[in-house]
Amino acid sequence: MSRGIVIGRFIPPQTGHVAMIRTALAMVDRLTILVCWQPDDVVPVQLRLDWMREMFPDARVIGREAPSPKVSAENPARWAAIVRDVHPERIDQLFTSDRSHAPLAAELRTRFIMIDPDHRAVPAWSNRIRADPWGNWRFLPPAVRHFFARTICLHGPESTGKSTLAPQLAAHFDTLYVPEYGRTYCEEYGLSLGMGDLVTIGRTHAALTQALLRQCNRRLFLDTDPMMTAAWADMLFDWRDPWFDAFSGTADLYLLLDIDMPWVDDGTRFFGDDGRRRRFFDLSLAELERRGLNYRIIGGPPEQRFERALAAIADAGL
Repeated sequence: MSRGIVIGRFIPPQTGHVAMIRTALAMVDRLTILVCWQPDDVVPVQLRLDWMREMFPDARVIGREAPSPKVSAENPARWAAIVRDVHPERIDQLFTSDRSHAPLAAELRTRFIMIDPDHRAVPAWSNRIRADPWGNWRFLPPAVRHFFARTICLHGPESTGKSTLAPQLAAHFDTLYVPEYGRTYCEEYGLSLGMGDLVTIGRTHAALTQALLRQCNRRLFLDTDPMMTAAWADMLFDWRDPWFDAFSGTADLYLLLDIDMPWVDDGTRFFGDDGRRRRFFDLSLAELERRGLNYRIIGGPPEQRFERALAAIADAGL
């Protein structure tokens, strides 16, 4: 059985790493990926381990608190001891794109395999991605994108233009949006909702958001989220399931749509009178304020809301 190893920090893993590791997997019977970490790393080690295990299920992925493997040239014996500690079996090949690993390979008495050392096949560098992740988006594997993507949620009561605005914004930014799952649910199962239905709506919407964060282009727009479903619970039942207050996957920016436009009954709406509509807006606002979330209020005629939303997104730096 031939064994190989890849060593790196992978902050973050990028498509150059993917090409190198897939090449290595094809060249040995068993591959180990050693993820080095330090307590102050900008990307938590557990997240990097999870990414690598997801992307390379056929490899053994392990983590070790250790300095950057670039220092192996300065003290290859020390680094060889680290490697042998986590990989006591014989290592037949050390795969890398970094020439500074050559002394470590010699210390380990293993074959030194360079893969795209000059980044000609894949012109990606992790430090450049950290400095400008959006400018280097094409070099981020789908599993990693959610860490660098930003979510912008359309928030507020029914009949304020959220479902019209979400696809417009997604098209403008050449990305995706998460449709309002509550509408899908009501169209499928009817309007007789219980608290369990609302929890199902919130959980499904959150799960779909996580799935689309892997496929979006830098930004992901949300046509509401569980925060809005919590406001629905308050409106319908004057209480909410604890799941809603435990929800932590809040968006980077909320665009709270004002109620200064006509209410239209489309068959899935509940609260059309002025008093309940105002209460619904106040509850929506209170949810954002209570959690200290970043938000902008978008009002005015429907035809102006798109431009005002763009201005709010720019003002928030997103």
